Amino acid sequence: MSVVPSPHSSRQPDAPVVAGWREWVSLPGWGVGHVKAKLDTGARSSALHAFDLVETERDGVDWVRFSVHPWQRSDADAVQVECPVHDRRVVKSSTGHAQERVVVLVDVELLGRQVATEMTLTRRDEMGFRMLIGREALRQGFLVDAGRSYLGGRPPRRVRRRNRGREA
Repeated sequence: MSVVPSPHSSRQPDAPVVAGWREWVSLPGWGVGHVKAKLDTGARSSALHAFDLVETERDGVDWVRFSVHPWQRSDADAVQVECPVHDRRVVKSSTGHAQERVVVLVDVELLGRQVATEMTLTRRDEMGFRMLIGREALRQGFLVDAGRSYLGGRPPRRVRRRNRGREA
């Protein structure tokens, strides 16, 4: 992921890193280079916009295949992912609606750190962000400053334009 260097990059690996309430992240193991995420300490788990979920079984292990739209206002550049199902959970949305979701494990790169994260898969078409990073992921060394954004830097302008539904 190519972003402007973070002022936090000189910190020690175990020192908490201050993040803004929204940050650009990547999912390197899945080939997703840029996703704008909301960091939400009020949410326990993390969630990713996923669609076309197909569950299968391989050698007695549950797997899921799904697609990810990395851009907020566009269905361009969809990435198809296959991975083992880690769990299934009932999650209550911010509107109070309970929904059973598939949970997968994914490495999320945030502010130059890669953290293993349990990610629930759900449709987030109507939400402002394609990804929500919850407090279970954030407790792996992040502090959130609710008054700031993009402390990890921003991707190049062409990437930001694609996220707004405009071609580069």
